[in-house]
Amino acid sequence: MNALEALILGIIQGLTEFLPVSSSGHLAILSHLFGLSGESSLAMIVTLHVATVLSTLVILWKEIVWIFRDLFTKQSWKSYSGLNDGTKYAINILISMIPVAIVGFLFKDKVEEIFGSGLLIVGIMLLVTALLLTFSYFAKPRQRERISGWHAFIIGIGQAVAVMPGLSRSGTTIATGLLLGNRKEQLAQFSFLMVIPPVLGEALLDTVDICQEGFSAAMSGISAGTLLIGFIAAFVTGCIACKWMINIVKKGKLIWFALYCAIVGIIAICFGA
Repeated sequence: MNALEALILGIIQGLTEFLPVSSSGHLAILSHLFGLSGESSLAMIVTLHVATVLSTLVILWKEIVWIFRDLFTKQSWKSYSGLNDGTKYAINILISMIPVAIVGFLFKDKVEEIFGSGLLIVGIMLLVTALLLTFSYFAKPRQRERISGWHAFIIGIGQAVAVMPGLSRSGTTIATGLLLGNRKEQLAQFSFLMVIPPVLGEALLDTVDICQEGFSAAMSGISAGTLLIGFIAAFVTGCIACKWMINIVKKGKLIWFALYCAIVGIIAICFGA
């Protein structure tokens, strides 16, 4: 992998991690075009994911500080109603992690097999993403004060299903929340915060795999400078896309992303068939 390929991968990862167009699908398409194998691109993928998580922390740092401040504020833990808003928010994030944790522990090998099955499945899942975004565009959100624990769990199921390559995680979770009737203003923020623990956990597991298989093998054809270029590109574009996406969701303009996913999905199916 050369510096230009790393730059392109970083930019695409940073943009598509937050925009509802599937970062995994785009990375699969680019890896296919660049001729990258799973082994040679694993170190880069881990690096790009960590970069986008860091961009989330930077853009949403006020919300993260609010959550941790409320967690360590004196409150009544005897009942859910006695908890403050930040603690309830943290509990909802933990609830949303349950489905993806189950999928990760029980079906990790199956998911990895699907990722290596070619562009056909990526194209089909991009079309599914387009349908979800279209349905959510016409949904009429109700004025709920906050996302409930039950809705957090259902949105978490959406995140778990979105491990499929080509099925946008942000698109699926935001669309699920909209279809449940939650407010647009809450969903983008919750969607981006809820993914931080699973992505960091996955990055940790992938790092363990890299160490077990041999660091030199995972870094085959990738220099430290190339990883740095990909990291910076993903971080900078991730910061831009995260802030941009929050404003887009508030304005409800997801239908254009549905059209984009449909076009890219059809192209991927044509190349993968």
